[in-house]
Amino acid sequence: MTAEQQAVAPRLTERSPSMTAAELAATLVPPRQFDTASFESYRPDPDYPSQAEALEKITAFAGSWAPAKSGGFFSRAKKAPAAKPGIYLDGGFGVGKTHLLAALWHAAPGPKYFGTFIEYTALVGALGFSEAVKLFHGARFIAIDEFELDDPGDTMLMTRFLGELVAGGTRLAATSNTPPNALGEGRFAAADFLREIQAIADRFDIVRIDGLDYRRRDIEGHAVAFGSDAELLSAVERRAAAGESITLDPFSELVEHLGSIHPSRYIKMIDGVDVIALSDVTPLLNQTDALRLVAFVDRVYDAQIRILASGTPLDEVFAGDMLNGGYRKKYLRATSRLIASASL
Repeated sequence: MTAEQQAVAPRLTERSPSMTAAELAATLVPPRQFDTASFESYRPDPDYPSQAEALEKITAFAGSWAPAKSGGFFSRAKKAPAAKPGIYLDGGFGVGKTHLLAALWHAAPGPKYFGTFIEYTALVGALGFSEAVKLFHGARFIAIDEFELDDPGDTMLMTRFLGELVAGGTRLAATSNTPPNALGEGRFAAADFLREIQAIADRFDIVRIDGLDYRRRDIEGHAVAFGSDAELLSAVERRAAAGESITLDPFSELVEHLGSIHPSRYIKMIDGVDVIALSDVTPLLNQTDALRLVAFVDRVYDAQIRILASGTPLDEVFAGDMLNGGYRKKYLRATSRLIASASL
């Protein structure tokens, strides 16, 4: 980065935040775009009846927290069957699963937590298994967005972690992502999920949601990219002059810096930032770097931070065979979010 670029905006690579266990737990709430998410504000797509069915089922799940009504001493009313303590929403990108999960979180009693699979595994990795269980002990409800099966180690870690919490009375809700063009993959993912958590498998209701990715309904197929670093720098200057909190980093240096920070702290790294500018974006060839970027993009997207970039369009950053490999779902989700973040 030139001296001129350094003078225009601060750098994310200058941030190396630390966080306590309490601070990490405090970040486990729905993304701010879902601050007011409710069952009433969810709009099922009439072309996909499974969305309305999912809304009905998750609303019923939320109602099971209400205390049972007594029929009196002489009542002969039949006792309603006990509701399962977990619900699993299985479907493609952008069909409203996170909206429904956030609405359920808002309806749930506390203590309660909301995070992605990556956030929970990162937190357990940062604190250690025993400390993480202690931290979440007594939680009434835990929501896990984007449960993933592509890392057996993380999957089994979460299996054990959730098992400990369910045994203590915690209720769960989870979602998974299925690429829209992967026919039948969602159902197989649900089956894999159940096999992995066999100790609590019979406690989950599986709900399938079909539909189109709303993020791509009105967005072109590529993330917006500036034609040169000079054009990017000019845009950064204008936004900084307008009072926006904007950072500017060479893409390769940011990717390298992400490797020095635990993923659980990425959220604090972008605290207070309105716009992230990345110069000279190039395709990633190292899968470790690519997966770190996926985790970072999740935090950026949840915070609704806009991305400005020059070089390779960000939706083309996962190069080679990455989109055809075992982490395909992660890269497709990140690509969808990069297109949205570069188009906000």
